Amino acid sequence: MKVPERIAALRRQMRQHDLHAYLVPSTDAHQSEYVPECFLRRPWISGFTGSAGDVVVTRRGAGLWTDGRYFLQAEAQLAGSGIELFRLGEPGTPSVEEFLASTLRRGQAAACDPRLLSVTQAARLQASVEGVGAKFRFLSRNLVDAIWKDQPPRPLDPLRLQSTRYSGETRARRLARVREKMAAEGCRAHVLSALDTIMWVLNIRGRDVAFNPVAICYLVIEAKRATLYVDPAKVTPAVGKVLRKVVRLRPYEAVGSDLGEIGRRHWRVWVDTDTASRWILDRLRGAEIHGAVSPVVAMKARKNPVEMEGMRNAHRRDGVAMVRFLKWLEDHVESGELTEISAADRLEEFRREGELFQGLSFDTISGYAAHGAIIHYSATPQTNVRLRPRGIYLLDSGAQYLDGTTDITRTILLGGTATRRQKDRFTRVLQGHIDLALVRFPEGVRGLRLDTLARLPLWRVGLDYQHGTGHGVGAHLNVHEGPQSIGPRCRGASLEVGNVLSNEPGFYQSGSFGIRIENLVLVVEDEQLSRNGQRWHRFENLTLCPIDTRLIDVDMLSPVQRRYLNDYHRTVRRQLSPQLDAAHRRWLAQRCRPI
Repeated sequence: MKVPERIAALRRQMRQHDLHAYLVPSTDAHQSEYVPECFLRRPWISGFTGSAGDVVVTRRGAGLWTDGRYFLQAEAQLAGSGIELFRLGEPGTPSVEEFLASTLRRGQAAACDPRLLSVTQAARLQASVEGVGAKFRFLSRNLVDAIWKDQPPRPLDPLRLQSTRYSGETRARRLARVREKMAAEGCRAHVLSALDTIMWVLNIRGRDVAFNPVAICYLVIEAKRATLYVDPAKVTPAVGKVLRKVVRLRPYEAVGSDLGEIGRRHWRVWVDTDTASRWILDRLRGAEIHGAVSPVVAMKARKNPVEMEGMRNAHRRDGVAMVRFLKWLEDHVESGELTEISAADRLEEFRREGELFQGLSFDTISGYAAHGAIIHYSATPQTNVRLRPRGIYLLDSGAQYLDGTTDITRTILLGGTATRRQKDRFTRVLQGHIDLALVRFPEGVRGLRLDTLARLPLWRVGLDYQHGTGHGVGAHLNVHEGPQSIGPRCRGASLEVGNVLSNEPGFYQSGSFGIRIENLVLVVEDEQLSRNGQRWHRFENLTLCPIDTRLIDVDMLSPVQRRYLNDYHRTVRRQLSPQLDAAHRRWLAQRCRPI
């Protein structure tokens, strides 16, 4: 079925349930950003494949809500589908809640699968819809599943144990730390449904989701025991032997009935209302709910010394792969045979040759010329273009290693000379990147306060970019993690020592080129400024890869900015050269020359 046929089939299901609107979110039952293939309902119903976006289907229309990273992609993928694009964050664009409240009449009903809405989202939707006299219903059966005849089965890849050599902490200790937080809040149980939190607590990993090393499961931690709900087929005898020392193993489907039993005991239960689904809340009926962010979220974000060193080591290996790729690209682009896809594939091959490689950390964004202006562009056989020895190429990529996760963006001049406009925009992005990298800030500062530093050089000439400046990154976990972030709308926690974030300002000229410069940074204590009981922080660069100086208007850089870039390149050369052969060392020396 094509998208219009799928929408029509969904409307038939809606009529059977007397619905006037049906919401299809991006997420799965675990509120994941990236979901297993079997739960890709929104891409299936709409044809839009970006990682963020929700669809609402009404009796006569349909809409997709997504953010600025995906506007151009969504325009292209929704063409001919009959689905209207709602650009989140733009003036006059209603939220999903506002749209439903303005569309539904008194007595009409909207619905959604309660597994796919967090407690917070569900409450917000219900209040908006019922505020105009309509109803919001939670259906036990997902209506997209009812029409998706070839829906893939749930994955059965086995769980893997994450060694304390890389995690720096045992399962027992992590469970004990969570229980300490539970006891302080008077909670007898804590329900974890966010997959990366479960992986972190139990030092396990999986392969159920592309790019994110997680497995589909639930974890319920009680004062004296913990229970992991996972498909038994995913637990090998060796893994089971280790896990049973700290948890009971129960089938994935048993979580609903077990939560019901907890509810009937009227326990006080910790539920993270931002990640736990409305379905979980319904199963816990009768329990006293302590609705708060899971303590695991902050624990996981604060990398311990072993995890910090693992991230540094992973980035050294990743930097070697990047240098090998960039030289290869320079040597072969003149042939005219390279494409966006073949270049991305070659970079993956270089990474695969490194130690501890486990796969990519997200789908590589390989965008030449106008495709670089599509913030989260994904090359397909239909859009794939050849790389020419001229113009700008944007490459955003990353990898998973047993000891860390990487995410790097470089904007590369493929040949010839950059235009004055391109140099101006690149240099302004670089200035913002440097100014953020150099900031020193007191303990307690949130990313919202730092975001302006990265945007100011663009703002001075009336320019901006439609995405956040920095997201948190896991340690061999999800490439996007909270609570820390840097952006104009971030509500994350204050930045803490051990947090890893991206530093990635950009500029995008629609139909022409895109620019983004991204390094991962580690929050460390600034020992020079910390005194008299007041702690100060700074960023340590993790990413090691040259920045293309051919795109810089050197006269625009301040002496401080120029010194920073030269120091950075000196560090890149010193750290990577010992792991490179003579030809690559010569190339790296050329690309790291002082400006």
